[in-house]
Amino acid sequence: MKKSVLLLITLFTAALSALAVTDGQVYPEVNGIKIVNQWILDRVHSGTAYTGNDICNQRARTATMDQGIIYVARSEERTVVVGNDTIAQSVIHRFSAADGSQLEDLPLTLDGAPYGRFLGVASIGKDSFHHIWVAPMTSTVQQYIPVYMVNTETGELTLVVEMDKGDAPQRTDYLDVMGDLTLEEAECNIMTVAGATADPGFPTIYRMHADQGGEWEGGFEGDPYMDIINFYPETKTGFSLAPVIKMIEGPDEYSRYSGEMFYIDCFDTAPVVYDFSGSVIDSFENVDPALWPQSTPNGCIEFKLDGRDFLVYVNADMNGNGHGCQANICELGDGQSLGGMTKYWTIPADSLGKVNDSGLRVHCFAVESGVDDEGNEEVTLLTFKAYNGMAVYKIGRNVGSDTPHPGKPGDVNGDGEVNIADANTIIDMILSGNKESVGDVNGDHEVNVADVNAVIDIILNS
Repeated sequence: MKKSVLLLITLFTAALSALAVTDGQVYPEVNGIKIVNQWILDRVHSGTAYTGNDICNQRARTATMDQGIIYVARSEERTVVVGNDTIAQSVIHRFSAADGSQLEDLPLTLDGAPYGRFLGVASIGKDSFHHIWVAPMTSTVQQYIPVYMVNTETGELTLVVEMDKGDAPQRTDYLDVMGDLTLEEAECNIMTVAGATADPGFPTIYRMHADQGGEWEGGFEGDPYMDIINFYPETKTGFSLAPVIKMIEGPDEYSRYSGEMFYIDCFDTAPVVYDFSGSVIDSFENVDPALWPQSTPNGCIEFKLDGRDFLVYVNADMNGNGHGCQANICELGDGQSLGGMTKYWTIPADSLGKVNDSGLRVHCFAVESGVDDEGNEEVTLLTFKAYNGMAVYKIGRNVGSDTPHPGKPGDVNGDGEVNIADANTIIDMILSGNKESVGDVNGDHEVNVADVNAVIDIILNS
């Protein structure tokens, strides 16, 4: 009887684990740093758990992560009738960064009414002080880019600023924000890049700035836009499809949120570092060609760990040769140089998916820094590609131990606890064929359902 009950629990656990499978990979330790996939929700590993989810949609284009919650913005999702008007309301879907479980949705409202602007949440992100923001795609006939802060309890939007395009009103898609949107604790800078539907594109970038406690103004000495005149490669004259901009945190308290240097990742090149004057500071010119991105993806982010500087960038979009919606994680060289960087890993090793997303080039990353129970630094990394999937990885010296925690039989994932996550880990091993010895809980030199039951026995009897 007990075994029958345990088998039912096992089957139920397997069903629940559809949102908590991993990529099944064991990544090598590099320079004392490890990486482990916490969970993955994508086309390659998750099946209908992903393809049947509301985020598997070409209008769920961007995502971010803050304080353990992932926010995925989907434009025009729900049909809402208000009086004589039918509104296609935008929604933010939320997930736990810890285990991938789906949390309550946030249907968005503005001034008390459903928010239904066309591609109204094309861009979502966080500032440096845990404020979530969204912004719409804007066309060449729209002079201003509204940037909204999201109430993460109610879904109500508050207009922060309307970015003026000045005399150069071009299309915009994806923004970046650094500092404090409320202007209470720090200055704030918002940047985006003019995009085009074809080469050569436009050289224009837009920027708004406000000092702490100050007023918003154009971010280029009062002007709201600037034309870049230096490019890499030198033959380029503009930015075309869906360019992405990412500001780099400054080295000291004075410049931390100034955004004086920033990456622009464009359709036909790799990430390029510019400074506030629009000059090229660094590029992939001296990077090993094997590390160049494939098939025109856009997206990157930096993070720090153990005093080292890392760059995450898209290795390939859905059209990559032998790849699909993957990212490279590299340690930058001396002086944070691109040319001296060392590759650590490509994630996921077997891709998120290779399904055409209607031409969306943006690939989103978000990072959160923290410490483990023993005080060691670790980083949580989100990778998200529209219409193909997302995953969360832990990076640090002690993440993803290959052996159970001492004195904890059944602690398969090495987190010091024995709970349902360990059963899910064994199921992941069985489904992926990755039957590590750490999954052999009952000691019969096999990794199978009996080990799942053994973990459940431990849980029930503890």
